[in-house]
Amino acid sequence: MKLIKEKLNIDFMGKRKLAAFFSISLMVISIASLAVQGLNFGIDFTGGTLVEVGYAQPVELESIRSALAASEFGEATVQSFGSTSDVLIRLAPKQGSNTADISGAILELLRAGDQSVEMRRVEFVGPQVGEELTEDGGLAMLYALLGILIYVALRFQMRFSVGAIAALVHDVVITIGIFSILQLNFDLTVLAALLAVIGYSLNDTIVVFDRIRENFHKMRKVTPVEVMNTSLNQTLSRTIITSLTTLLVLAALFLVGGQIIHGFATALIIGVLIGTYSSIFVASPVTLALGISKEDLMPVEKEGVDQKSHI
Repeated sequence: MKLIKEKLNIDFMGKRKLAAFFSISLMVISIASLAVQGLNFGIDFTGGTLVEVGYAQPVELESIRSALAASEFGEATVQSFGSTSDVLIRLAPKQGSNTADISGAILELLRAGDQSVEMRRVEFVGPQVGEELTEDGGLAMLYALLGILIYVALRFQMRFSVGAIAALVHDVVITIGIFSILQLNFDLTVLAALLAVIGYSLNDTIVVFDRIRENFHKMRKVTPVEVMNTSLNQTLSRTIITSLTTLLVLAALFLVGGQIIHGFATALIIGVLIGTYSSIFVASPVTLALGISKEDLMPVEKEGVDQKSHI
């Protein structure tokens, strides 16, 4: 492994302008999608009733939509859930109706066309609860970013802290943007995945920053660009191995983990890929652009120390 590290000499910082253009483009597209399309919020955030039904044979969604459209549930959202015989029906909150009445009416309506339908699951979230979850989820993410800002500033230096936060904001915005562009279901499990992405990306960034600080002390006659390139090359093998092993686990969850954690695994896969990229091409270049130097990382000398040493 040591031999591999010594041979690597990739000019990461030389590609920082190209990487900046790529990252800014992705963020602009993500923000534009969020502004135009928004997110496809799950029932956790919007409130309403979720009904899961199962058929003995594969079923066409259009036939279910047609049956619901001809009834009082015309605005229901219908989608497959894992297989073509499992169907998920989402309905907006409705005044004067309870979960039992809604699920019973839907089951009776669907059984009129196919007696093999069975009820699998019914969930209800009130609109007030949905609003609270949306607000609390956003605050949780902001508090996490604020805590990270303070932690990195105390452990390293303020310029490193800004670089780390820039990378984390980059990761979160692009991950959410992809969910908006593809209109993937955004629920509480996806929000939990975003918080996990923040932790994963920060861990990778901290490893790189530790090596940069160490090399600033060791490599006294080189430029900050050379220090960062050397540090990134030295930690590259660790970054790749960590990312690949994490992605193997996430791929297994995505493929065989079931529909319940499908969104969670999708968000983490996107986040790990973007987070690995940002720890190299976002966090370090931003710190470099802020003018980090060896003097910023040297310990402050206390007054009177030199005088006492001569006594």
